[in-house]
Amino acid sequence: MELVKEKPFGKMQQALGVNPKDARLSLTYFTVSFIALLIGGFLGLFQGLNRAGLMELPTWFDYYQTLTTHGILLVLVFTTTFVIGYFYAGISHTMGGLLPKVRKFGWTAFGLLVIGVVFVATTVAMGNASVMYTFYPPMQATPLFYIGLVFLVVGIWIAAFGVFINVANWRRNHKGQHIPLLSFFATGVFVLLVLGSIGVTIEVLMLIPWSLGWTETINVMLSRTLFWSFGHTLVNIWYLTAISAWYVAVPKIIGGKLFSDAITRLVVILLVILNIPGGFHHQIVDPGITEGWKFIHVFMSLSIGFPSMMTAFAMFAVFERAGRRKGAKGLLDWFKKLPWGDVRFLAPFIAMVAFIPAGAGGIAQTNNQLNQVVHNSLWIVGHFHLTLGVTVALTFFGITYWLIPYLSKRKLTPKINKLGIIQTIIWTIGMTFMSGAMHLVGLLGSPRRTSYTTYGDHATALSWDPYLIFLAVGGTFLIVGVVLMVYIVVNLMFFAPKGNTEFPIGEPEADALSTPKWTERWGTIIILLILIVAMGYVMPLTDILNVPGSPPFRTW
Repeated sequence: MELVKEKPFGKMQQALGVNPKDARLSLTYFTVSFIALLIGGFLGLFQGLNRAGLMELPTWFDYYQTLTTHGILLVLVFTTTFVIGYFYAGISHTMGGLLPKVRKFGWTAFGLLVIGVVFVATTVAMGNASVMYTFYPPMQATPLFYIGLVFLVVGIWIAAFGVFINVANWRRNHKGQHIPLLSFFATGVFVLLVLGSIGVTIEVLMLIPWSLGWTETINVMLSRTLFWSFGHTLVNIWYLTAISAWYVAVPKIIGGKLFSDAITRLVVILLVILNIPGGFHHQIVDPGITEGWKFIHVFMSLSIGFPSMMTAFAMFAVFERAGRRKGAKGLLDWFKKLPWGDVRFLAPFIAMVAFIPAGAGGIAQTNNQLNQVVHNSLWIVGHFHLTLGVTVALTFFGITYWLIPYLSKRKLTPKINKLGIIQTIIWTIGMTFMSGAMHLVGLLGSPRRTSYTTYGDHATALSWDPYLIFLAVGGTFLIVGVVLMVYIVVNLMFFAPKGNTEFPIGEPEADALSTPKWTERWGTIIILLILIVAMGYVMPLTDILNVPGSPPFRTW
């Protein structure tokens, strides 16, 4: 009955745009997302200046509090709220509006996420949880920190179930039709979020009684393994969200067509099925996991490269076809025909290019010998900023330039478009300086997670200083980029001229082949995912269940 109530609005939506109630929900998520970006950005600048020896942080909010808060705000809050806001808007647009109960799910999830962030941020600010966003035991935070994480996970699950309910209702009323492509991406992302977060949820439920003193020790090996079953998956959830815009929105923006609906859905399915059993490539230096299991997880990590290369081929094929439609001749003339003056294209294009060195660095880190060199160095942090800070963040910014005006019923003006191009260039320069310096100084042995020190003026440590200065320079560029981006978001939400902005959905080629029906069998896809997860985790987890535990430590 609910769907029948929504149908009249579905027709009106095609003509007038977004459902105002749905728009309010997504815009609220985006507001929190960019507040997190602003605060986390300044904390990142302070952290970078401190690491370069240019700034001494106060004792009441020291380097490790800064580092922990920066990681939580940008890695968890910025990304999670953006992903939920983006996909709820996408489902609303492609499925004729959110069901009323799904909208309630979205608001309930938002409330739980806010409560979780308040708990976590407060405990860190009070100096009781400087355990980094990875919260590795045996470092122990206050119980409220872990309880806050429970609220975050439950919020994510409720948002996911809202998506599943909306998709299930749509399928019941559109039998024989394929789920709209953007909603197909949303389904894959939230399937991964739910199944991928089970491990970290179990870990947190183990950490709460330990932090309360009800249990004396914690199994560190088990905790780390459960965390990385989620941490590895989370990175690819961001990636899957980013490529949804590459596949669906970018072709429309550049005046092209979808490469292939069937291949796009196959990429989603492969990324969902192959994703979770790869966590051990983050644990190559950890004892207690046999070489054979590490090899299997490394193989699974590298298998993600296959759909990634499919994506690279598909996107550049879309670019070439679009350019040739505009009259391009010769081998590379199509490149000139791309809309370089449109920030909605420029930002995600730079994100795509950045994923080439980011992916290569990730492959290097799955190699046992090379991982020994870089594992506990700033190289890892540089790699992380290249993937999240460029590939993911710039794609999210590119989405922002069309999605927020669409939701707020405003227009992206030429002035803001030009400012967006400036912001994109500044952001790219900043990340190039910072990530490049981190990669180089990491190869020289500079450790991650530590504040500035010369180790008693040791010659090796002093040799890091020139690179760390470039790290600080990059951070300075980036905070300018953060402030510009937040200004642009506020403008697009409240001050840009009123008008209707298109939600760009790419259309298939006229002669495109039909999409196979097996791509809609999500039950089969989830069963395959569970089987592969069981293959990768059941035996190794059994092996480390009885590892002796550790008492808690407070290292700050």
